[in-house]
Order: sequence, then C-alpha cells, then structure tokens
Amino acid sequence: MKHRDRVAIFRERIEQVISSSGLNHSKFAASIDVDRSTLSQLLSNRNSRLPRADTIAAIAEQYQVSVDWLLGLTSHGTLAADVLTEPLEFEDFSESSANQKLLQWHQEASNYKVRYIPATLPDLCKTEHVASYEFKRYGLGKTDQSIRDTHVLLIQQRREESEMEVCQSIQDIEGFARGEGIWSDLSKEMRLEQLQHMKSLVDELYPRFRWFLFDSREIHTAAFTLFGPMRAVIFIGQSYLVLNSTEHIRFFSRRFDELIRNAIVQPNEISNFLECLMKKV
Repeated sequence: MKHRDRVAIFRERIEQVISSSGLNHSKFAASIDVDRSTLSQLLSNRNSRLPRADTIAAIAEQYQVSVDWLLGLTSHGTLAADVLTEPLEFEDFSESSANQKLLQWHQEASNYKVRYIPATLPDLCKTEHVASYEFKRYGLGKTDQSIRDTHVLLIQQRREESEMEVCQSIQDIEGFARGEGIWSDLSKEMRLEQLQHMKSLVDELYPRFRWFLFDSREIHTAAFTLFGPMRAVIFIGQSYLVLNSTEHIRFFSRRFDELIRNAIVQPNEISNFLECLMKKV
C-alpha cells in the first residue's frame, strides 16, 4: 500500500472513531493529548503525513481500536465490529419480565458500584405522581408496580454499602423543570414536587449517590446501566440489550468515565442546581 493511501485510510478511520465517541473535535483532541490544530491537520485532505506513534497509540488505547486497523493493515479492529459475536441477552419490557429483571440486577450488584444513564429521570428519585404519569403516558399499565420498584431501589440505595453514579444531560433536567417534551402535560405543582424530592434525596444520599450533568450540545449518549463488573444493560425503547462480556463492560465503563470528565455540574453542586431550577419554574 502506498503511503498516501495509508494516510487516507487513517483519516477515514479516525473520523469513524470521532463519530462513535460522540465528542466534538476539541474534546476528542484533548482526550488523546493533542491540540485542536493538530487534529484538524490530521483530518485535512491536504495532509500527507501520519501522526506520531504515541498519538496513534493514544487513540488505540483510549477508544479500544487496534493500531493495525487505524493504519489500514486489517479490516477488523474496533470493538463495534465484535459486538454481535459476544454473549448477550434480550429482555422485552413490554412482556413484563424486564422490570423485575432490573430489580434482580440491582440486587445482584448490591456490593458493587452501579453506574446509570437514565432515559428520563433517575428511577429511584421519581415521585409517585411522576412514576404514574410516565407509565400511563406510555400505556404500559404497570403504574403500581413501577412505584413499588422505585421504593425498593430507594431502600437499597439507603444501605451503607450501596454506591451509585448517575450521569445525564443538563438539558434533560432543565426540560423537565420547564415542562417540555414528554413532560408538557405534567402540572407545575407536580414538577416542583419532583424537583424538591430529588433535592431532598441528593442531600440525604450524597456521597453514596453521585449525580453528574453534562452538556448534550458537547457530548451525547444512549441510556445504559453498568451493574458493577457483571453486565452492561442498554435501554432501547421498551426493551433492554444486555451485554455480558468483560470487554464490553470495560468499554461502557470507559464511556461513562468520559461522560463524567465532561460533566459541567458535579455531584456536590446538584442540590444548589435543583434549588435554582425550582425558583425558575
């Protein structure tokens, strides 16, 4: 393979890595310890050079791709290429099993840290009104069970040995406070009650319960949960994709770490953040 062809392949594959990471160019450059201008040069069609060996190694290590794949020596090498060949499970929430499965997974991980990216609000923080509203909205017919499950999760989190990290976008919480999107039919009183409830729980449970907020204009992610070292569970609509391999669990752990590094509201700031939101409702 000619040198210019290898450079072109490297450029295509680093663009794939950037796209998969969900980061903008500035944050991606920082993650591999180069400046923004260096990354721009690597991505330029006019560029005729490969990066330094330590830069290639940093990309491979940080984003779990092989050096051979980055340099065009093989067509395989990304974790994404292997996802469907590893052990997985599928739980269909619409058929009633997944909700109980979630509680089971939480209980099995009771001695480990649970790391959680919610689709809406953290489950253990929902008031009965919000849990009822959300489940009735999606027509699942399990309002009472949802409320009971929320109570079980909260009881478990109050145990001294429990540890949970939650990470989601600041826009999720601000949109809830303003009654936007799915929350448009939820009354102001119920939204205020929910915000106050979350503030009280944060004050009570910190630091065993740590909640981080990132800016979705800078980084984005799907909803997933890491149950210690045992499984990664990805929320896909009304169903769950469960990944059991060590490599996938490590991959999602690194992704969670990346989201935390980009957090603009830290756990010790959440209480004040929620209090400020309540004043604006």
